[in-house]
Amino acid sequence: MQSLGENCLRHRNYFSSNSSIQNLFSFTSSFFQKLPELSLFKGLIYQRSQKIGFFHHTKTFDPHLFQITASYDQFPILFAPICINYHFYSTRAPSRSYRKRVRKRLLKSLKATLDQKKFRLALSQIPPRFTPEELCNVINLQNDPLVCLELFHWASQQPRFQHDMSTFHVTIKKLGAAKMYQEMDDIVNQLLAVPLIGSEALYNTIIYYFTEARKLSRAVNIFKHMKSSRNSNYRPSIRTYNILFAALLGRGSNTYINYVYMETIRSLFKQMVNDGVDPDIFSLNAMVKGYVLSLHVNDALRIFHQMGVVYNCQPNAFTYDYLIHGLCAQSRTKNAEELCHEMKTKGFIPSGKSYNSLVNALALGGEIEEAVSYLWEMTEKQRSVDFITYRTVLDEICRRGRVQEAMSLLRKFQDKDLLDGHAYRKLLYVLEDDYGNSVNRID
Repeated sequence: MQSLGENCLRHRNYFSSNSSIQNLFSFTSSFFQKLPELSLFKGLIYQRSQKIGFFHHTKTFDPHLFQITASYDQFPILFAPICINYHFYSTRAPSRSYRKRVRKRLLKSLKATLDQKKFRLALSQIPPRFTPEELCNVINLQNDPLVCLELFHWASQQPRFQHDMSTFHVTIKKLGAAKMYQEMDDIVNQLLAVPLIGSEALYNTIIYYFTEARKLSRAVNIFKHMKSSRNSNYRPSIRTYNILFAALLGRGSNTYINYVYMETIRSLFKQMVNDGVDPDIFSLNAMVKGYVLSLHVNDALRIFHQMGVVYNCQPNAFTYDYLIHGLCAQSRTKNAEELCHEMKTKGFIPSGKSYNSLVNALALGGEIEEAVSYLWEMTEKQRSVDFITYRTVLDEICRRGRVQEAMSLLRKFQDKDLLDGHAYRKLLYVLEDDYGNSVNRID
């Protein structure tokens, strides 16, 4: 068994550097001459290599050494005698987990090191018997987050010194702003280990940076810690709920994802009201936006009608924009126009997204004149018109056999400098491709 392994290793370099057929035959011959006990497998190897077409690919093959296995009661058995690779590298795209590992290793290799000069300079600004307030002022003046972190750790090791809320708060702010979330998490764990230190503003800062890091579970744990605290100053405020609403609504634009998170937002909103926290316009708009994104427009309208009556809070421009967009997505153009009119009577100007949604919905619904009217209103209000909106209006006009009218409208867009040369040519080519015969007849 030992002589078999020694012969494999002895012939490895020779076998790897010589890839011709003669060298392969000479290798196998010498191999079996030195190991006659395996001569029974000699014919099997030649037969197997011919079956897989080895001798037809003398330039691209990549032979591997024979792999030998042995058990306690059997002789060494030769398996997988010759393997051929037609590709040296995989042509498949790397997986997501592989990309994450590579990115993590890259970030680890690019991890910044502590600037000792800046650290010593910061230490020189701290008096001998410093207080937490003096340490907080020094940390607040530092621009390097590593220096801030090192100052925090250095102060923790000093005798007769204990961190207070201000030193924890400024350090967490510095690390969170620098996106050093792992280091920030370690400081948060130290904070939670001290039950008498904390405030509503400090915990809100922690929740905000955890949501920025996409660590929603950690943010929820901090939220639960605030609710279970005996100190009323630590309890969640409207600011805490708004941070969580914004984080849950920012998880993605997919309707199913918004539908799943909308259940969490609904429960969180109900819990907020039951705890006696009055919702403001931001939290109410979060509910409206969440219902619209999850395609529950009727629930969004219910919140809209309850704003002034139940919650004593008047809707703003964002409220109307969310509702107009949601109604247009369901082709409820009449309701969208009513809200748009009500919005303008209150002094609000619809956003470009609302105008584009309304124009597209009207055009697709066959109301071409109303769509064109709102389109000109957009330009007067200095709202940008999407390329898709221009194309939808022109395409719907042409579908009704009014190709000349569509071409005339396109020239008006260009004359009023609403379209640049590239967009104009692109729209012209689209009309020519779809309605070529009709366009060619236009003078």
